[in-house]
Amino acid sequence: MSKPATKKPADNHPVHEIRHRNIRATIWKNETPKGPMYNVTVSRSYRDDAGEWHDTGSFSYGDLMNLAKALYDAHSAIAAAIARERAASAASKASPANHD
Repeated sequence: MSKPATKKPADNHPVHEIRHRNIRATIWKNETPKGPMYNVTVSRSYRDDAGEWHDTGSFSYGDLMNLAKALYDAHSAIAAAIARERAASAASKASPANHD
């Protein structure tokens, strides 16, 4: 018996995607009670013998430098997003409208 397909919320989409050749790093943002949390999923695209595209989480020796670069870029993108969020939060706390 197969499991019923679970539906993802409509707002559950990546905030950023980084590609290096056939490697993809997808950045996800999840809101938590302690603030936003970022996660990254990585995959490698390949074509099978029939020419159909697939994704896998397995990487060969030849993929490792592209994988490392994608993860490095994902780290940089998340760090920039966190910096923007902190700056916006600090600006909203410092605005005169919040001081009574």
